[in-house]
Amino acid sequence: MPGVTYEDAPPLADLMPWSVAPLRLGRAWPTAPDPASLKARWAALLAAEGAEREALFEPTRSRTPRSAVAQLPGRRTGTERLARASGPCPEPVRVLAAPFDERWLIPDHRLIDTARPELWRVADERQVFVVESGTGVLTTSLLPTLAAGRVRPLYRRPGGAEPNLAPGLLDELAMRLGSRPTAADVLAWMVAAVREDLTVPLTGDPEAWARGVKSGRRALWLTRRDGERPKLPGGRRPYVRAPLPPNPRVLRYDADDESLYLDEGRVSPVPRAAWEHEVAGVRTLEAWFTARTTPGAPGTLAAIGPRTWPQSWTSELLELITVLTLLTELPGLGPIPEPVTATALRTAGVLPPAPPTRRPASVLDHQEEGPEGQFALL
Repeated sequence: MPGVTYEDAPPLADLMPWSVAPLRLGRAWPTAPDPASLKARWAALLAAEGAEREALFEPTRSRTPRSAVAQLPGRRTGTERLARASGPCPEPVRVLAAPFDERWLIPDHRLIDTARPELWRVADERQVFVVESGTGVLTTSLLPTLAAGRVRPLYRRPGGAEPNLAPGLLDELAMRLGSRPTAADVLAWMVAAVREDLTVPLTGDPEAWARGVKSGRRALWLTRRDGERPKLPGGRRPYVRAPLPPNPRVLRYDADDESLYLDEGRVSPVPRAAWEHEVAGVRTLEAWFTARTTPGAPGTLAAIGPRTWPQSWTSELLELITVLTLLTELPGLGPIPEPVTATALRTAGVLPPAPPTRRPASVLDHQEEGPEGQFALL
């Protein structure tokens, strides 16, 4: 729409008031692209004793093997000091470790410098985490562990209860649109409309809203991939055309034949748009490959990994290419009619959100085990 500007678009920080700083792991070895490596690293750590165990652990000011640490919410892990711990590795969980890069984590509070328990308390199958990135937002159903911006859960309580939205926002949008959107609808619109400066143009036009929500839902499904896996039409699906080597070290792209080469292994077709997809100036496919082929320093737990390229990584690579291709094909919103400005939301009393909405809700319905088996006083 000529003449329309969006300088007064409301900030994401006001529309989703509660946010949490990113997790800080403090050491790389408790995460890996495959769960078997994590179990082997845990076994190597517990096989060591005394100073050797401490060195392998990679202590920081926040965590050492002698730190007294409470259990992670929702996780049945030991709480004795790691210096004398024994037993099997806690079952690894899937996390979002980097943009579009799902890996595995040992969910043990003793291994994590700053775990953000408030996020673990609300992580379930209904939750969606919105992560601020350098060029907008990332969304995931998994607990995000990437070193990015703040994390904004869609819901303040487990089970999809109490949307993390400015109070009154849904009512205001319902009045303008003629029907009441759900919290999931608002999130879908945000995903489609959010700008690099983390402001979110809103609209009171029902047709424009419906188009944006449809596009955002598609993007959310691609990034979360709940249920059915995404597929490209026949003839456009990426396949392994030449077998991948046991230990690929170089990734390159040939635009002429739309092929991705892992040493002499070849995957195609890979559209140029998928190859050039990036987050904060880093190519997504290159970062994904590097995370799986850069060996850890000799003598460290991070050096323990697969001897050869697992078949599961090939499947993940093909799916990642598919996701990136489909994301780049989503239509843009274009000019947004009937903008709902931050000024209008302030006039309506929606903004600024009340201070309590920026703090986590009290969601504890049971005691959480503290250090050395003692129950935490909360």
